[in-house]
Amino acid sequence: MPLPTEPIGSIPRPPELIEGMAAFASGSLPPDRMESLFDSAVRDTIRRFEETGSPVVTDGEQRKPSFATYPIHGAENLGPGGVTIPFEDGHTRQLPVLTRGPFRYTTYASSYLDAARKHARNPVKQAVIAASALSLLYPPDGIPGYPREAFLDDLVREAQTDIRRCLDSGATVQIDFTEGRLAVKLDPSKALLNSFVDLNNRVLAPFTAEERRRLGVHTCPGGDQDSTHSADVDYAELLPSLFRLNVANFYVQLSSEKDRPRVLRILAEHATGDRRIFVGVTDPIDPAIETAEQVCDRVLEAAKFIDPAHLGTTDDCGFSPFGDDTSTSRDTAFAKVRARVAGTEMAARALGV
Repeated sequence: MPLPTEPIGSIPRPPELIEGMAAFASGSLPPDRMESLFDSAVRDTIRRFEETGSPVVTDGEQRKPSFATYPIHGAENLGPGGVTIPFEDGHTRQLPVLTRGPFRYTTYASSYLDAARKHARNPVKQAVIAASALSLLYPPDGIPGYPREAFLDDLVREAQTDIRRCLDSGATVQIDFTEGRLAVKLDPSKALLNSFVDLNNRVLAPFTAEERRRLGVHTCPGGDQDSTHSADVDYAELLPSLFRLNVANFYVQLSSEKDRPRVLRILAEHATGDRRIFVGVTDPIDPAIETAEQVCDRVLEAAKFIDPAHLGTTDDCGFSPFGDDTSTSRDTAFAKVRARVAGTEMAARALGV
């Protein structure tokens, strides 16, 4: 496809998988049955992705408890009471807190990638969580005998390993940085945001220019149970810092923005060098299913600001970043993906690329 189009990551889990995950957590489902449910969900997700015509697929994050916490799931050095993230509809998500060192991943994303590729014919993309999100696990009062500097050293090394293993498997890698816009809300001075960018660039430092062409970063105002956590933050406050990240691909929530042309003008300033801007053309938290014609119009709108040679399309966000989110159905998610693929093809023909 002349204009590349890629998903962000998550797809709503089948009801039987959600029920199975709860049963497994309570000890009433054996591991082999849990593995069978995971494998079935991944196989069905990839099949349905490929049926949409999507040139790039994901496993829909079927095995992840959430997009953010997969690396620490089951870790024994975590406790309750971490950072709380409030969403606009009033519900919250709360991170755990690290209770002792050292910090280590319990799961690397490459394990999901390896399982997915058994069923895929198309290239598989893998999302990983940004180190900046996991940096929030460290308690403000510190940990005796394990200073923050030592924690950050461990975190950077683990995040690099997470990315490296996926690249070595041949995948493109997307770093989920949804806390970027939230950081501006928490700290309008942008000191927190810039510290996040610096930390993520520290993770990216060892990767070559060629490898960075297979790396991207995703930004959005969060998406959970059809609500966001930072859509009220002006994109202009985030984007200049976002583009300090040393990657070649930027996946930007856009379709749900109130003033898309204004955001596109800012994005156009940064579509330089070998950077590609994947603009969001479908809104996962809007139950209305976009038509291919609507998607095409959004792509053509973006092409007025961004050279098609630097343009791609994506979904605004994952459809179910947290494993228990059932606000969107699988059928709706795949219908939106199908519209994205078809609309991008229509726009490519209209643009003559």
